Amino acid sequence: MKYNYHTHTYRCHHAAPDERAYIESAISAGIETLGFADHSPYFFDGDYYSNYRMRPETAYEYFDTLSKLREEYKDRINIKIGFETEYYPRFFHRVIDFYKNFDVDFIILGQHFLDNEMGSHYSGSPTNDEYYLEKYINQVSEALDTGKYTYVAHPDLLNYTGDFDIYRKHYIKLCEKSYKLNIPLEINFLGIADNRIYPNEKFWEIAGEVGAPVVLGVDAHTPKALNNTDVLAKAMQLCDKYNLNLQENISLIPV
Repeated sequence: MKYNYHTHTYRCHHAAPDERAYIESAISAGIETLGFADHSPYFFDGDYYSNYRMRPETAYEYFDTLSKLREEYKDRINIKIGFETEYYPRFFHRVIDFYKNFDVDFIILGQHFLDNEMGSHYSGSPTNDEYYLEKYINQVSEALDTGKYTYVAHPDLLNYTGDFDIYRKHYIKLCEKSYKLNIPLEINFLGIADNRIYPNEKFWEIAGEVGAPVVLGVDAHTPKALNNTDVLAKAMQLCDKYNLNLQENISLIPV
């Protein structure tokens, strides 16, 4: 595994501290490029704020710390600094304006909620309602059309429990969008390690048929996750089983 662009830090309130430990673990695993993509600040109306992301004021220290480590480790590993950012149409322009304060190398899309988050459906909640499935696909597709996202993290997060034909009807549209725009879809290692609802083999069967570009993403919340050979082996088995179009490198999309 030559790269990982999905690494969190303690600033999201649910990951281990010490960025240096993440970097050392990545080096020991043979990773050549390590991208940090912690959960981005977002700017909602009123006093609402989700508690699983960094605060806006913390982002300055995030970039300062990682920039210094990037310089320190430049001869051993290539470090990129970005965010995992939802696409909330009503507020998206606010977060893009905020990014102008930094040299953001990339953002990845992790669509955890639908609509604009406040009072909205969580994507991982089980549902047999086609409405939420279609809403998720449309929102992710609209996000890719912005031209801001480098890839889609855990695209199979939407936990649809209904008929596979309906699932396929909508998810094939996302895979075709990914193929057309050459924006990859991520096999998420945290989902494998924690036995979550993703990776969903139904989804990856469709992705393989379409030939959509695919990347590996550790979604590291601890340093040791970056050097888990068992999870890597399972991800590669998934690639082989469905003849996935695994990308050797990722072209970052500037924000």
